[in-house]
Amino acid sequence: MEAQAIVATLGGVFTLLGAVLIILGYREEKKIVNDIAQRPDARKFITRFPPRLEAGGLKVGGLIALVIGVVLLVLALFV
Repeated sequence: MEAQAIVATLGGVFTLLGAVLIILGYREEKKIVNDIAQRPDARKFITRFPPRLEAGGLKVGGLIALVIGVVLLVLALFV
């Protein structure tokens, strides 16, 4: 396999992964906000039980993966 195809494949995978993580982050954030709005008891959010993924971390990780994927795709054009 050529180097250009490998770099393009990695770029595509990272771009797709980044988009999925960003979408999951927004869905998790929406779920947390809806849970807070519907519950009169804030104990669940103070004790962090049951443990949940942090929406901010998912969005930042998705953004990083998206940037890496785009950079790899651009590099594939010039290699």
